Amino acid sequence: MSTLLDLSELAAQASRELEGATALEILGWAHEEFGGGLVVTSSLADTVMVSLAERVAPGMDVIFLDTGYHFVETIGTREAVRLVHDVNLINVLPELTVAEQDAAYGKDLFRTSPDQCCGMRKVAPLGKALAPYTAWASGVRRADSAARAATPVVAWDPKRRLVKVSPIAAWTDEDVTAYIDENSLMINPLLEDGYPSIGCEPCTVRATGPDARSGRWAGLGKTECGIHL
Repeated sequence: MSTLLDLSELAAQASRELEGATALEILGWAHEEFGGGLVVTSSLADTVMVSLAERVAPGMDVIFLDTGYHFVETIGTREAVRLVHDVNLINVLPELTVAEQDAAYGKDLFRTSPDQCCGMRKVAPLGKALAPYTAWASGVRRADSAARAATPVVAWDPKRRLVKVSPIAAWTDEDVTAYIDENSLMINPLLEDGYPSIGCEPCTVRATGPDARSGRWAGLGKTECGIHL
């Protein structure tokens, strides 16, 4: 069995060797290396990561974090994915329902303590869901924001002690659009309604600036939920 040091070194080597590779080559390497120990995550703003997972290995596990605060359009996209794509979509729930969280921590924690809310409804549930795996792949891109500009295609995730794969890290917005068009993929309808980045409904507004994530937690000086930090 590989040790954590082995996996960390493997990630560093893969990052060097796979820089410049295609998304399918990067995700294909991860599946060849980890098999069923690999899981993909998707926020379902679009279905790019779902499509890549399906092409690399039909039936691959795909995690969706159901925070209880999603737009109805996002939930609709999730249900459409179940019908259309050959992946094992895993719906991950927080420990507390929204009502239970309100009762325990006060109503609308996303307003009074957004980091705590994200921690309980996104970060902690994802950590628990990832525990059975050895590697996880996400749709993080360097073009998303300044905070993500140095994202490697493969890295060691020390917080979760997993290999983290970012197959589309180098993709531009134009690359994403082209892949969606070429493969006739469904997208979350909100992408065509001024929401280039889609999270929980109470914390997402239409873009307020050139940064794709400018509509997330607008006015709070917050741009990340904590999953990718």
